[in-house]
Order: sequence, then structure tokens, then C-alpha cells
Amino acid sequence: MGENRETPSQPSWRPPSDKLVLRDGAWVTGSASPVSYPDWGNDFCDQVEETSFWFRHRTACILEAVRQYPPGGTLFDIGGGNGLVASALQAAGTAVALVEPGSGARNAVRRGIVRVVESTFEDARFHPQSLPAAGAFDVIEHTPDDLAFLSGIRNALVPGGRLYCTVPALPALWSAEDLQAGHFRRYTRSTLVGTLQKAGFDVEFATYFFTWLGLPVFFRRVVPYRLGRRAGVGSPGANPADHRLPAALSAFVSRVDAWELRRIRAKKTMPHGTSLLCVSRAGNVA
Repeated sequence: MGENRETPSQPSWRPPSDKLVLRDGAWVTGSASPVSYPDWGNDFCDQVEETSFWFRHRTACILEAVRQYPPGGTLFDIGGGNGLVASALQAAGTAVALVEPGSGARNAVRRGIVRVVESTFEDARFHPQSLPAAGAFDVIEHTPDDLAFLSGIRNALVPGGRLYCTVPALPALWSAEDLQAGHFRRYTRSTLVGTLQKAGFDVEFATYFFTWLGLPVFFRRVVPYRLGRRAGVGSPGANPADHRLPAALSAFVSRVDAWELRRIRAKKTMPHGTSLLCVSRAGNVA
């Protein structure tokens, strides 16, 4: 039932691919490539992301970057999970299409995302130079070959199409939470910018954020990890309680978050933080 029928909210949109068919509100493909992301990841995030200080501020920073560096058309949110960011972009008036395999895509449909592609980026087989803009929000670190992944996105983007991305920052903060979440690496600003440039992108803006979170992450995640114990705070793979701020910290964090948003709004960078936010443009495909 519902196979290959467009919904009233999707009267004419088609993703730029010959490998996708419309089924129950999402465009799907017959293949399912493996991803380095835990099976429980989307369900866990679905439980915490609406009230999580981490997800809330990350979404706000992404929205501000998109406002300052607008996409030239539909923004394809690659690896967009349950659609938290896509929903915020859609509500803000940005045309967005979520690309996510499995339960995340189905959660996004229930969330009201109008354009959903239930697939990995690789399996979707988007036509070369067909995507106006793309997002990869805490996705690149899950790929075994980040250069190949980013080169594939560059090939799918129109020349000059923007890529917005966030990644976990600072290799010194590596811990059991990274392993649990299926990460291959954490980045510095220079390694992220360098990889994007090698993939054919021109970087317009790159900054750290979550400037206050470094010490809590170090003492609650890194130190126990190095001592052979497990603990977590402020990451998609952390315990649910770690996504709620202690009351004593809330006012301080709110002030820091507001300061970070003002910096991004003014297109100014921050020198450190536990995450990185970057905006870049695709160069011409060789």
C-alpha cells in the first residue's frame, strides 16, 4: 500500500537520481550499504535530542551559518538522522531534503519532513552536479575514508554549491564515547579544512564551537577512558542524563551559547571547542 505514490505534501519533487522510488512518503533504494553508526543510535537520539543542550545549540549554530551563507536551492541533509536539523531548517523556510537510511528516515517522515530519501548517500546515486547544497552534520567522522566521501559530495554538488558540516573536534578528546558512536577520528580546524580542500572545496568559514565543553569532556570522558573506565558527557553517544545540564550551569552555558551565536552571526571564529562548524563551496569537477 502506498508504494510509488506521491503524498499531497510532495506533489512534484523528485530527487536527482534514477535509483530511487517513492514509497510511503520516502524515496527509497533497493541497496543498503553498511554505515559506521550503531543500530541503536537514531533511537537513542530520538529520545534525547528535543531536550538536549548539545543538540539544541548545535542546531542553532547550523541555522545561523545557513542564514549567513545561504544555499542556492534545496539543501540535502546527508546522514540527517531523525530529521532534527532538517525540521529546523524546514521551519525556517529553507528547502531541505533529508538523506538517511533505516529508522532515521522513517522517524523524519513522522516528524513532518517533506522530502526524505531513505538511503545512504552512496546508494542514492545522485546525478553528478545535481545537488544545489548539502549538509553533513556529525557524519564525516563516521566514514572510513573521509576524503573519498567528501569528494563524492563535491561531485554531486553543482559548481559553487555549498557544503555545511559539523564534526567532533580535537583528537586529544578521543574517548570510549567516540568508539561507541562509530567515529574514526576527531578533527582540528586545520585537518578539516585541509581535507575539504583536497576534496575540491573552497572553505568560506570554519570555527570551533562548544567552547565551554572542553574541560567537562576531558575530565568526564577522556580521563576515565585513559584509566580504563567508561563515562560520557555532551555527545550523541553519551548517557541520556549527560544531555541535561545541572541547574547551576544553565545560566552560564546560556550566556556562552548566545556569545557563540553572535560570533557566527558576525562571521567571526572561535579558537577552541569540542566541535567544528564549516561552510565551503564546491569547485569545478575535474
